[in-house]
Amino acid sequence: MNLRDRIYIAGHQGMVGSALLRELIKVGYKNLIIVDKEELDLRDFKPVECFFKFFKPEFVLIAAAKVGGIKANMTYPADFLYDNLLIQTNIFQNSYKYKVKKILFLGSSCVYPKNCPQPMKEEYLMTGPLEPTNEAYAIAKITGIKMAKYYYEQYNIKSVCAMPCNLYGFNDSFDPDNSHVISSLVKKFSDAVENNLDEVVVWGTGIARREFMNVDDVSKALILLMNIYDSIDIINVGCGYEISIKDLVGIIKIKTGFKGKVVWDSKMPDGMLKKCMDITKLKKLGFVPSINLEEGIEMIVNYYKEYKK
Repeated sequence: MNLRDRIYIAGHQGMVGSALLRELIKVGYKNLIIVDKEELDLRDFKPVECFFKFFKPEFVLIAAAKVGGIKANMTYPADFLYDNLLIQTNIFQNSYKYKVKKILFLGSSCVYPKNCPQPMKEEYLMTGPLEPTNEAYAIAKITGIKMAKYYYEQYNIKSVCAMPCNLYGFNDSFDPDNSHVISSLVKKFSDAVENNLDEVVVWGTGIARREFMNVDDVSKALILLMNIYDSIDIINVGCGYEISIKDLVGIIKIKTGFKGKVVWDSKMPDGMLKKCMDITKLKKLGFVPSINLEEGIEMIVNYYKEYKK
């Protein structure tokens, strides 16, 4: 991507999209195309077609998606499948129709099988059943991966299919129904401190292990991939470091200053017990994340304090 290419960031108001926008501006890209979701419903084909016809983007970064944590995925599986299929279908079809040069499609670590060998290599995709708690979202993302492959094979539309690990960072949602792991826990423990609670209840047993990456690091990796990665094969984006939810809670407890008791609700699901990405391919391209987890959590704790004001 050249600095003056027309680049459309779909979902620029979300966590990943806003990070991409910040990084692209910082690097010096000049022709960035954005539109608020209230003005353009990406689930509606005709307005999306009119948008592509008018702006004619040369590159499209698909950061738009219906996302949420384990609770939302379990409660609204039909919505997660329907909305995400519509968004990516409309964007891929119009990218082909209006001659987009290259697409960024964001997948997720949840596309890998529930009992996937660790660390998860790209070739493990579709080698076993999915984790039931987020199956609908994963199926939508797998469909997007296949769409990228087929649009390339039939129409020669290039795509980068990046599979990020669990993300956190600025502009994440703190809505209990839609938040991700770290933002949800930061809110829970911060609110407990503010309300002088003596205990906090956390879902699961705490034994599940996850890999977390700050969204500002992710945006740098994604822009690098758009510029130098030319394979249609999926590529993992992560830091290569995993942590148990119990240890994560311990860090958040310290960073928020919570002195009370943590109660583990073992009746609620842990989700996939272990998810760590094999990032060999990304490392070979020279990418190294710069924000460690403890530093990143402290940033989110401070961000939530400002968010509540």
